Amino acid sequence: MQLISLFTAYLLLTTSLPAPAQTVRAVAVPVGAAPKPVPAAPRRGTGPEYGTVRRVLDADTYEVLLPAGLVRVRLPGVDAPELSQPFGKQAADSVARLLIGRVLEVERLGQDSYGRTLTSLRVGMSAGPLAGPFRRRWLRLDSLVVVRGWAWAYEPGQAVPALAGLQELAQRQRRGLWRCGAAKVVRPGIWRAFNKQEKASAWRGCAW
Repeated sequence: MQLISLFTAYLLLTTSLPAPAQTVRAVAVPVGAAPKPVPAAPRRGTGPEYGTVRRVLDADTYEVLLPAGLVRVRLPGVDAPELSQPFGKQAADSVARLLIGRVLEVERLGQDSYGRTLTSLRVGMSAGPLAGPFRRRWLRLDSLVVVRGWAWAYEPGQAVPALAGLQELAQRQRRGLWRCGAAKVVRPGIWRAFNKQEKASAWRGCAW
C-alpha cells in the first residue's frame, strides 16, 4: 500500500505543466466569453460527466462546462488561499495552467452552503507518446493541488485529513505555499479574520 502511495505521489509531482510563458491570470482564463454560471445544472444520465474548465476563481473553485451547461464547482478535501492573500493568485494561476485545454472527469457529490456543486475531479493527462493520442492518465485534482503546495489538505470534522500525507510531502519539499516554511502560512479562515494591519504584515518578504 505504501508503494502505491509513493508511486501516486511521484506521478503527481512529475506530471508536466505548460511552459511558464503560457501563464494566465486566474480571474481571466482566455477561453472565450463565458456564459453565466448555473449554480447546479441538471444532471443528465448516470456515471461520470466530462467537461472543460472555463474559469478558475481560485485554486479550489472553478466554472466547468458540462453537457448540461456551465456549473460552478468546489473541490472538497482542500482549502486554497483567498485571491486577496499572499500566494492566492499564484496558486490559482498554477491550477489554470494545469487545467486549460484538458478534459475533466466530474462526479457530483452535492452542494455546499454557498450553492456551489461539490465535485470529485480527475484531470486527463497524456499517457505518453507510445500510448497513442487518445490514451490518458486520470489524476485526482485534489491530490495534485495539495502535493504541489497550491492548497491545504482540508477535511472538517477529521483530526487528520485524507490528503495530510501529500501536504507533508509538499511541506518537506517547500513547494508553493510552503516555500518559506510552515510557520509563514496562514489558513484562509484565519486570513479572513485578520484586520488590515495584520494582513499587511502577513508573509512579508516571502516570494512564490
